[in-house]
Amino acid sequence: MPWPEELSPVPMQRVALVTPHSALRAALVCVADAGCIDLDRAGGPGRAEGAAAPVRVRGPRGAPSQPALSATGADPQAVNGAVDADLLAGEAQLSERLNDAVRRGSVAALAGWCPAAEVHRVNARLAGIGGVLVPLRAPPGVDPPTALRATGPVRRPLTSLVTTYGTPRYTDLDPTWAAAALYAVMFGMMFGDVGHGALLMLGGLALYLRRPRFFARWHDTWPVVVAAGAASTGAGLAYGEFFGPTGVLPVLWLDPLRRPERLLLTAVAVGAVLLLLAYAAGAVNRWRAGGLPGALYSFSGVAGGAVFAGLAGAATGLALHLSWLLVAGAVLGAAGVALAAAGVHTGTVRGIAGALQTGVQLFDGLLRIASNTVSFARLAAFGLTHAALGQVVWSGTVGLSHHGPVGVLGAAVLFLVGNALIFLLEALVAGVQALRLEYFELFSRVYDGLGRPFRPWHVPVRRSEVTS
Repeated sequence: MPWPEELSPVPMQRVALVTPHSALRAALVCVADAGCIDLDRAGGPGRAEGAAAPVRVRGPRGAPSQPALSATGADPQAVNGAVDADLLAGEAQLSERLNDAVRRGSVAALAGWCPAAEVHRVNARLAGIGGVLVPLRAPPGVDPPTALRATGPVRRPLTSLVTTYGTPRYTDLDPTWAAAALYAVMFGMMFGDVGHGALLMLGGLALYLRRPRFFARWHDTWPVVVAAGAASTGAGLAYGEFFGPTGVLPVLWLDPLRRPERLLLTAVAVGAVLLLLAYAAGAVNRWRAGGLPGALYSFSGVAGGAVFAGLAGAATGLALHLSWLLVAGAVLGAAGVALAAAGVHTGTVRGIAGALQTGVQLFDGLLRIASNTVSFARLAAFGLTHAALGQVVWSGTVGLSHHGPVGVLGAAVLFLVGNALIFLLEALVAGVQALRLEYFELFSRVYDGLGRPFRPWHVPVRRSEVTS
């Protein structure tokens, strides 16, 4: 698949299901079995206000039924098992769609959204029934629902990193691969240890294999866990950490406890690069949604990116005593502020009130930019915490090992229990903090609103069922 398609949601086509009255039920059964069309409910996309709640059917023991359909329909008088209850649940959903159909003369129709690549396949199935999917123009001012490309055993679980934050708009970029990579990098910087990273990768393998069975419920998280473990192993090699500063591995880059200032500056620099990438992605999203003006004047687009780059350049020039960089950063930042002010002012009232509102929003935007950059210092802070805890456990282990056989036994217990506690505590902290940075510092710039998720209607058809 070409990379531009990988960076965009699944292309959607507005369609109308058109069929004779006599074939409407059969056509809907075909659509439900295909499971790739998001049909509009009465009153427009989504359930209309005041519409009746869906009918819920339960099995003989009160358990929720699993809706299914039969080509011949389900007889309410023949319900004597869970399978029949499933068919009735499916018929209840089918009845709702039948009521949503618009009827004109001898023809009935329902509108909805379908992935463009699936229209031909569904039409081939409808051909023998007498129905057809008619491509339509999208209604003005209505965005199609968003379906991320959740294909393959690796990418499908990774989409949860995006959808947990929210559904992107249809015109936005699909950040699935970038979100997974950035999450792993930030987690690894805070959890840098070769031994702990290897354990995390083994845990990801156990999730993939669903062994033990208790892990089966978290199976879909295995790619994220494996990626985070690999990043932690790489950071541990750079730090020379193997279940703490045991001396087993040489320090390839820096010892966090001996060079904390360098680690802190690196974390801020990494955060600055990630924020610039977020501003670039936000500018692309604003351009795709509102054209050049939307990308140019938005605080989450070119204007905000220019302000951030200008401030970063000015600060770097001041620190390194580079006057040309200081001046260039100041000019770029001022240009970004002017663009942002123009964009904010267009949405305010005229006069003094509008000027005050513009000033307040500009001050708030500048304050957020500064604070968001500093937020990435936590990559170093939690990395230092992880190294310090490992140092404490290893120092205690070495100290106990000099007190005879009992001391050696105590040292082994301390090493195992201490590393287990560090692993559990730091993995939880690093996982939460990496997710926070990704959502609140990066995604908040990439997206300025959320879209509607693509929810195709899918009820499987049991062709072997025989009903009265």
